[in-house]
Amino acid sequence: MPNGFQQPITIKEAMDNIHGRKYLLPAIQREFVWGNDQIELLFDSIMRDYPINSFMTWRICDETIKTNYKFYEFLKEYRESYQKENPYISTAGVADFDAVVDGQQRLTSLYIGLHGSYAYKLPRKWWANNEEAIPTRFLFLNLNAKINSDIDNTKEYEFKFLMNHSKSYVDDHGTYWFQMKDIINLKTLSDVVRYLTEKDLLSNSFATETITKLFQKIHNEKLINVYVHEDNDPDKILEIFLRTNSGGTPLSFSDLLMSISSANWKKIDARKALSELVDEINTFGNPSFRISRDFILKTCLVLFSEDIRFQLKNFGVSMVETFEDNWINVRKSIVSAFRLFVELGFNDTNFRAKNAAIPIIYYIHNNNLSEDIVKSTYSNDEKQKIAKWLTLSFIRSIFGGQTDQVLTKIRKALRDYNTDNLFPVNELISAFKSDPARNYNFDDEFIENLVYAEYGTLDCDYILYLLYPNKVTNSIHRDHMHPKSFFENAANVQSLHSEETREYANDKKYWNSVLNLQLLDVYQNTHKQDKSLVDWFVEQGITKNELLVNSDTSLDINDFLSFIKARKEKIQDLLSTII
Repeated sequence: MPNGFQQPITIKEAMDNIHGRKYLLPAIQREFVWGNDQIELLFDSIMRDYPINSFMTWRICDETIKTNYKFYEFLKEYRESYQKENPYISTAGVADFDAVVDGQQRLTSLYIGLHGSYAYKLPRKWWANNEEAIPTRFLFLNLNAKINSDIDNTKEYEFKFLMNHSKSYVDDHGTYWFQMKDIINLKTLSDVVRYLTEKDLLSNSFATETITKLFQKIHNEKLINVYVHEDNDPDKILEIFLRTNSGGTPLSFSDLLMSISSANWKKIDARKALSELVDEINTFGNPSFRISRDFILKTCLVLFSEDIRFQLKNFGVSMVETFEDNWINVRKSIVSAFRLFVELGFNDTNFRAKNAAIPIIYYIHNNNLSEDIVKSTYSNDEKQKIAKWLTLSFIRSIFGGQTDQVLTKIRKALRDYNTDNLFPVNELISAFKSDPARNYNFDDEFIENLVYAEYGTLDCDYILYLLYPNKVTNSIHRDHMHPKSFFENAANVQSLHSEETREYANDKKYWNSVLNLQLLDVYQNTHKQDKSLVDWFVEQGITKNELLVNSDTSLDINDFLSFIKARKEKIQDLLSTII
């Protein structure tokens, strides 16, 4: 049979093909991602005679592909966060089948609506895999009337996923809710009439017209147009898949590579392994880190491939086998790296570029540090070097835009300098000295802008990390040295002795920026509260050098102007020598 469109089929026939495993999903397909509103809208579109576009399948006849590539069944019972993976099915030795290349989301939506269920979390409930937090819902259709356009002008037919009901019913308002599963069991129009009679709905013209039309749409009208691709070259299928899925919700390249990885990982389920690692990392930090399978695959390329570009040629059988052979250590290195980031005070918000994590993972993996680097006994100096390099990289946007060349250059520096497991922060900085677009240089103008970074901004945090390297932990607080409450009270500001000092105190650029901020641990900050800087300084018995001012700088609030000028000069001097 040549490539091309086949005879159209009905939705019922398509559902039978899914149910009978004649339609499966190749591993290149991602998880089901449609929300309940998208499913409801799809059924409304069908009822309103809107086209639902064509589908594409890959005809699997080759026994080698059936044996060496992984395929999955369609998801039937979706459960938010807990049940979104498609069930794996062994296809070795089975009859020929079609793998759906384009149309998974729509077909899964139809299957869930007509055969399955869709559970999503109730608002204001804690995440828990139970019916109280995530109730199972089935798709129903209102048979009493169309949707009031004043309430919703995007739909005509009220399809809704409802909980606490497992069959058609009449609600307290007299609305008859028809469960969509029932339409599958109505085989003929005579069955439809019998159903309407039994439910006393024949006198309801809207119910009669609607259920009859729904029957026609599901059982009789050939709405499913399928283009079948007979070519059994997986590389060509990947190319087609990438082109046909370039629109809509973007697909990650890792989804395209899952078929190759899954086929060639012999001892580990690649798809499951990567998903589990993503889920684990997504529990680290506050707010928690978010990584993707793309990130993991890019990390593997940096670890093992000279060419780190996301190209199909870089995911050949031998390279994918290398990934699997080293997976346990790769996984440990990734987990250790993100545990370290949390310890250093980073989270998903202030870790500005995820790819900046890859060189740290490389360093951990190649020096066998996955067990040691997260221990309290590991060198604090080395941890501070890592924090410093990350912070500088974020400030200077080293990882902005296309980063393959950046990662390659950093990897070379890490390879060239490999002495006693020391982190080569200076060598990494030096590797970019001649790069006009990406470098770590802090010129006067750049520093001038940084010292005015305001409280709550990432740049402010980064500068404080550089100024207080010994305090960079996951329990640090940002503290206004002269209390914020003083400046927010107009009477306080007006009480200051000099007009110029009052002008400075009225400008957030001075009192709410790096110039008036420090890092304190939780205990220090809790006890400082709104104490004046003078009183707190005496109480703590610290030096003015620790406050980043000269010994002759006054800490009296009336001398706020001289304090800010002295601190600005000190901070600028420190930043100019930071690299």
